[in-house]
Amino acid sequence: MDKIDKAKKYSPEIKERAVRMVLEARSDHPSLWSAVESIANKIGCVPQTLLEWVRKHEVDNGMRDGVTSEERERIKALERENRELRKANEILKLASAFFAQAELDRRCK
Repeated sequence: MDKIDKAKKYSPEIKERAVRMVLEARSDHPSLWSAVESIANKIGCVPQTLLEWVRKHEVDNGMRDGVTSEERERIKALERENRELRKANEILKLASAFFAQAELDRRCK
C-alpha cells in the first residue's frame, strides 16, 4: 500500500465548502464530531483536519474565542520584522565598535 500524502493540500474553496457543509449538517447529528466525521468521509480528508478548519472558521467569525487568522498573520509579520531589526541593530553595534576602534587607532599614530 502506498504512503498517504500527509501534505495533501486542499483549496480554500474546498475548505470553505466542507466547513459550510459541517455547519449545515450540525443540526442533523448528535454532536459536532459526528457531523465532522460524516462530511470528512465525503470530501476525503481525516476528521481531525476538518475539525481544525471548522474551529478556525468559528474563531475567525467570532463564534469561538481565540486568535483569528488575520491576527496570527500580523503576529508572524511583527515577529519577522522584530528579528530583522535585531539583526540590523547587531550589525550597527559591530560597525560602530569597529569605526570607534579605527578612530582611536588613528589618533594614537
